Amino acid sequence: MRKIALIFAGLAMAGCSEVSEGNEDAFPERPIEIVAPASPGGGWDMQARSVQQSIIEDDKTDENITVVNQPGGGGEVGWQYLLQQDDPHVVSVNSSLLLTGNLLGQTDLHHEDFTQLGMLSTEWLGIATRTDAGFDTVDEVLEELREDPDSLSISVSPSLGSGNHLSFVQTALEAGIDPEELNFLVYDSGGDAMNPILGGHVDILVNSISDMVEQYEAGEIDILAVSSPERLEEFQDVPTLQEEGIDVVFPHWRGIMGPPDMTEDEVEAWEEILSSAVETEQFQTDLENNDLDELYMNREETEEFLTEEEEFFADIIEEVELAP
Repeated sequence: MRKIALIFAGLAMAGCSEVSEGNEDAFPERPIEIVAPASPGGGWDMQARSVQQSIIEDDKTDENITVVNQPGGGGEVGWQYLLQQDDPHVVSVNSSLLLTGNLLGQTDLHHEDFTQLGMLSTEWLGIATRTDAGFDTVDEVLEELREDPDSLSISVSPSLGSGNHLSFVQTALEAGIDPEELNFLVYDSGGDAMNPILGGHVDILVNSISDMVEQYEAGEIDILAVSSPERLEEFQDVPTLQEEGIDVVFPHWRGIMGPPDMTEDEVEAWEEILSSAVETEQFQTDLENNDLDELYMNREETEEFLTEEEEFFADIIEEVELAP
């Protein structure tokens, strides 16, 4: 339950932000570049383009706004690119991989290396199987894994240490299963992780709900449980993990950050841009269309949130001895 108070606090604060006047013409002074640290399609790209279109709709700048895809290394390539910039007009989308990659020794990058500008949204994760896999509930899946942890293969993306991976690690721990004995198969993206499920080559998929909607509505997969605190409006027939007796609530959040050493004026300008953009019809429609919840936080709130999240992930990683 470590994130829920912050999530609802973030939702409450989202409606209270107003763009101050008098500083509109100071920033931006040239085109804005939003880095999506992944290939087109998927969560990071979707979030970057949502921010792009929301700022355009808000019509508070005449400067061009572009999305630049920098895929590779579970965000590493895009974030290394941002680290080398000395321009507050270049920003990047991030997620929990910014924290877990460092904790797992996969990268030297740390969230404090960048200028955090805000949280944007969160979505929920689902545990799914192919419709003909023979499982009606998530408890049936967990019971089989208790008897033989290696009996089912589990598809996650884009790396070990991702939210998809660690959400199932936490689920396994709560269910009395040793996650170190589980058979995780790692794919580069949510789309890549879906294909082996549909082909019958992998048994379980752990992925963002937004990446499952098409196949779920087509009757190709069953979503057995979601990681939200309450049933999702668009998936009222899918129980939460808590309803199934597993005390896990696991959001998959995304934020936005700038290069190192941005000035206070630059940060404040971005906070004005973002706090206004998240109120636009474009941003709210994108949330609804992608089954996301708004999680706007300003820079200070985001820094506190990331510190708490880092401690949470460190505890999980230490418990299952994932770190080198």
